[in-house]
Amino acid sequence: MEEQNKIATRIAEELNIKLTQVTKTIELIDGGNTIPFIARYRKEVTGGLSDETLRELGERLTYLRNLEARKEEVKNSIENQGKLTEEIVKSLEDAKTLAEVEDIYRPYKQKKKTRATIAKAKGLEPLANIILEQKEQTPIEEIAKAYVTNQENIDENTPKEQIVASVEEAIQGAKDIIAETISDNPEYRKQIKRKCYRDGFIVSKGVNPEEKTAYNMYYEFQEKINRIPSHRILAINRGEKEEVLKVKLDKNEEDILNYISQDVIKGKTQFTEILEDTITDSWKRLIEPSIDREIRSDLTEKAEDQAIKVFGKNAKPLLLAAPLKGYTVMGFDPAYRTGCKIAVIDETGKLLATTTVYPTEPQNDVEGAKKELKALIAKYNIDVIAIGNGTASRESENFVSNMIKEIEKEVHYAIVSEAGASVYSASKLATEEYPNINVSLRGAISIARRLQDPLAELVKIDPKAIGVGQYQHDVNQTKLTQSLTGVVEDAVNEVGVDVNTATPSLLSYVSGINKTIANNIVKYRDENGKLTERKELLKVAKLGKVAFEQCAGFIRIPGGKNPLEITAVHPESYETAEKVLQKIGYNKQDLLDKTQLKEIKNLLAELKIAQIATELNVGEMTLKDIIEELSKPGRDPRDEMPKQILRADVLKFEDLREGMTLTGTVRNVTDFGAFVDIGVKHDGLVHISQLSNSFVKNPSDVVSVGDIVKVKVIGIDEERQKVQLSMKDA
Repeated sequence: MEEQNKIATRIAEELNIKLTQVTKTIELIDGGNTIPFIARYRKEVTGGLSDETLRELGERLTYLRNLEARKEEVKNSIENQGKLTEEIVKSLEDAKTLAEVEDIYRPYKQKKKTRATIAKAKGLEPLANIILEQKEQTPIEEIAKAYVTNQENIDENTPKEQIVASVEEAIQGAKDIIAETISDNPEYRKQIKRKCYRDGFIVSKGVNPEEKTAYNMYYEFQEKINRIPSHRILAINRGEKEEVLKVKLDKNEEDILNYISQDVIKGKTQFTEILEDTITDSWKRLIEPSIDREIRSDLTEKAEDQAIKVFGKNAKPLLLAAPLKGYTVMGFDPAYRTGCKIAVIDETGKLLATTTVYPTEPQNDVEGAKKELKALIAKYNIDVIAIGNGTASRESENFVSNMIKEIEKEVHYAIVSEAGASVYSASKLATEEYPNINVSLRGAISIARRLQDPLAELVKIDPKAIGVGQYQHDVNQTKLTQSLTGVVEDAVNEVGVDVNTATPSLLSYVSGINKTIANNIVKYRDENGKLTERKELLKVAKLGKVAFEQCAGFIRIPGGKNPLEITAVHPESYETAEKVLQKIGYNKQDLLDKTQLKEIKNLLAELKIAQIATELNVGEMTLKDIIEELSKPGRDPRDEMPKQILRADVLKFEDLREGMTLTGTVRNVTDFGAFVDIGVKHDGLVHISQLSNSFVKNPSDVVSVGDIVKVKVIGIDEERQKVQLSMKDA
């Protein structure tokens, strides 16, 4: 219990929240509740903590519990060796990281064969202690003679490992023991690491400085270790991995050697020179290489965590992008030689038709393609064409733009990210969804459906492949997967899921539902027809009461028996919701009457929350959520997100001029700025310094993926087809 309190206190301090919030949340997590459920339906218990804070809390809880478990293992191991002291116990208690615990354990860890362990096996530890104590007046050479193996005592059975052949060997062995003792000192390591972070530089040089690569800026580069931003760490790491860069850490070696010497050397004695040599050897051979590894590892871990955070921040708005409801969409997957794949999807996402046209090189059958697509547009009353942004995208956009000018009906087009579409097309899931459709055509279906309902389509793809973030393939893949799974869960549960139309992919991200249960829901649906109320879920195989409690509020049943089930009101609050409606003279059936909704919303807005919460014995935060849901039954929170830009004409790179103001969509946000799609081949970069008239510490504070922004062109690089943009005064 004491350990639990210690962990909770530390988390409360780190996240700057109340201790009671942490302890109550830990109880909920330990009780098997999911983060989306806790965030949405246990606000009173947590004090209204957001899903992001709750996930961070959960991650820190896991780390700190692992830390305490490791401390206990280390303590037991040292105790079993009979070497545990109060000082070690105190050091372990104070250790804040796993790295600190390992430094404390280093001297007691079972070592592989080292120069020091060989010297100890030869019985040279007492000589090392004499040198370290620096009190003995007898010349060291005389003292060392006592440790040299007597030749008369050596025969063929004497192990070589026990022989000390000379005075020089005895002294060298003692120095090896001292060097390892210094290296194993956890306080030295802690202070040296601090000095390196404070005064050190990370330095990179080009292996072939004449060669032009993406790493040119790092060919002669150095930056303070404690200042270098995450994206530069990852870029340098990648350059080193690709053998384009050589990387090292520059440190104030003199300061470090002086620091160790001041603690080890006690005045001028016959041992001074030996100890100075030993300290230098300990630093060069043992401490520096491992400290370098630790610092590089620390920097990489922090950079990866930041990259994962950035990825998650970008992924969520992409997943929550506004759906394009009520439109029949043509998916257009551009290509050259193999032709552009076309798929027509109705407003419900049902596939109506597929074809392949060849308006691009080498066939250039522009007229034939126009004729075929115009016929499809007329036949299916197509409103929007979704063009994938991959190979041949701009040529396809030109073709589509020219074609729709020739059509009397108003048709627009949008450029859609096709990141991961090819991965989905060849997946087992796509084969199950479209068993009789060619792999190449499935990409066009995915592109069309991404415009209609981004969330439902993107959950089918490995989150790493959805095309946002930075260096996602360089970071710890387990951590990235865990983080992104959490982001997808939060997005899915924020929107809610229609249980009668959702795919197993979408259902599996609902709180409390795993892949097996998701498949069982679809199977139940196929065998028994549409579900008409949430409690029917209890008939689904393996979906018990616990899973039902976790998932019920996130499940939607349009056209079901209970109008409350098109809202996020949890079954545990149905009674409260009905009492709230009674107070304003309505009932739950009235929620389905669009003419009554405006009046219901107005009356609900006038309710005195605190007073009614007391009357109904319900928490104020829960009551606020219930009232909000009753005010907008069946609402989709994504409808409030920026809408996709629908275009009717194409913008060529050659059309761009400095000073031009354009409207674009933010496609990616990194630590150094944001990439904005302005309708030319490559997204333009708004550098962090150009995001706002005021200072910007983090681009994510200013823009998110999917935002529609006004930008001014401030630089054009025709050779590399790159555009620099600014949001200042745009």
